[in-house]
Amino acid sequence: MSGALLVLAISRGDIASYVSALFTVYIVLIFIRILVSWVPRLPQNAALLAVVKFSQQTTDPYLNLFRRILPPVGGSGLALDLSPMIGLILLLIGQSVITGMIAG
Repeated sequence: MSGALLVLAISRGDIASYVSALFTVYIVLIFIRILVSWVPRLPQNAALLAVVKFSQQTTDPYLNLFRRILPPVGGSGLALDLSPMIGLILLLIGQSVITGMIAG
């Protein structure tokens, strides 16, 4: 390719798609966290435990913001944590607004 100039063009739509994919991955991690919370005992599988630990470590800082404001509903061991629902709603709204702003 002597003399040829290779130009990579990245459009705003490409960047918006990438940012949207990042939001989607985080949303999936929160769904994994929700599903795992319904299982009383996880099997002793190293890969499964690694996924669960990763999802907890990546979603806890975000969900703890809402846990400070919104305490669990109910009591006596059956409390319902609503922070993932609030977090998901805000992530979906943020995904729509931010990707819309990037795409133009």
